[in-house]
Amino acid sequence: MFRIFGPPGTGKTTRLLDMVDKALADGIQPHQIAFLAFTKKAAREARERACERFDLSAKDDLVFFQTLHSFGNRLSGLRNENLMNDEHYRELSTHIGVDLNVRVNEEEERISSQHPILELLHLSRARKVSVRKQYDESNLLVSWTEVSYITTAFNDYKAANGLHDFTDMLEVFVEHRAHLCPHFKICFLDEAQDLSPLQWDMAHILEDHSDRMYAAGDDDQAIFRWNGADVGHLINLPGSSDTLSQSYRVPHRVHALAETITRRISHRFPKVYEPRDAPGAIEHLYDLSNLNMDHGSWLILAHTNYMLSPIDAELKTMGLLFERNHKSSIKERVAEAVNGWEQLRKNREVSLHTVKAIYSFMSGNDGRIARGHKKPKALEEELFTLHKLQESHGLLIGADYIWHDALDKLPPLDREYIIAFLRKGERFNAKPRIQLTTIHQSKGGEADNVVLFSDISPAAAKDIGDDLHRLFYVAVTRTRNTLYLVGCENYALSYPLYD
Repeated sequence: MFRIFGPPGTGKTTRLLDMVDKALADGIQPHQIAFLAFTKKAAREARERACERFDLSAKDDLVFFQTLHSFGNRLSGLRNENLMNDEHYRELSTHIGVDLNVRVNEEEERISSQHPILELLHLSRARKVSVRKQYDESNLLVSWTEVSYITTAFNDYKAANGLHDFTDMLEVFVEHRAHLCPHFKICFLDEAQDLSPLQWDMAHILEDHSDRMYAAGDDDQAIFRWNGADVGHLINLPGSSDTLSQSYRVPHRVHALAETITRRISHRFPKVYEPRDAPGAIEHLYDLSNLNMDHGSWLILAHTNYMLSPIDAELKTMGLLFERNHKSSIKERVAEAVNGWEQLRKNREVSLHTVKAIYSFMSGNDGRIARGHKKPKALEEELFTLHKLQESHGLLIGADYIWHDALDKLPPLDREYIIAFLRKGERFNAKPRIQLTTIHQSKGGEADNVVLFSDISPAAAKDIGDDLHRLFYVAVTRTRNTLYLVGCENYALSYPLYD
């Protein structure tokens, strides 16, 4: 397995896609190429590029351009309709009397759960260790009896209902269906630093069934070890490797700080890469109040999710439109109501769903809406104009009312916040320039400017080691131009960015 190490901004995925292009140009048939990505987004990018350049069909030709989970599922014989979904987890929670608090994320092919025992169960499977061993290595403040009870109930529920989860897609393939793996002329594996031991088993099965195999990743950006990733496996793989040596993102001054951080990582693959040809800048702040974020793209990063809440409040006070963990700072229903009303004022049509949103923020009983019309009744596919709502659905006001007068039931804080960011020239329908997220969620992202809070959780402060070094290395290398470092509240609970 040939390794391709791609430091931040060096175009690792692009390099792989160029190699796919060359393989196709050299006459290798599409079905003889496997491109296994860690996310559906990356797999789609590879498929779409190959389809466009070589006039191929994603469905018929590039059947093995997919995620590891999807590949395993294809060959395991598991049926998509039998995948555990949110309703199944709710039913299981009711059955065992424990709220497992699960959300199924099909796009990322994983579940998120706030229940520590379910997280422990899935981590033990990813690491290929017994649940008991994982429990003994954890700091869970629950009894083994409770862990055993939920584990047994989970497995029994799946078996009784003929269901499977995302991890089963890998386990069934590795344990029972590996012999069905097709033979490939060439196989590509992206984001290899994030693979768990179970996924590495799958990778080596693919290696055994391929003439050539390439694994791309960057051990310095391995920030999911807490979720079972085995970065040491990538580092210690035998065989040759290549390192992409030119970053097209990280400027000189930020690169120097990043190199300071990587020198602290005790277990890493040595690599050298050059910054892009720009000086960049590093600036120090005490808070966000004097920072002008009216232009350019911004990524605001904190160590943990709970640290985002006070930043969220401050950004709203500053009248800035943003996304927090990829969700708009304006509630979807509020945005739909405001946008919908302004569309009506322009004599445009809106859907019934939008009308319901608008009416939900208007006073009834002959206030803005006539008595008995607060809940409009119509066919779902029906469209509405302002005149039609006035004529047939009880609307008592007209186009002379702008949104903050029309929507008189809109919460005052939402009203003032919207007015503030509209005054700054921001638009509802535009992609927000500002992203507020945790460092983990920022992986793969970049922006003109990065604002980094160096505060860390008390648990992390007890063990500042390789995992934390890698995390802050990822954070500082997201920027294309300027890195803003926000002063910490407590030096004992902060990451030391400088030696």
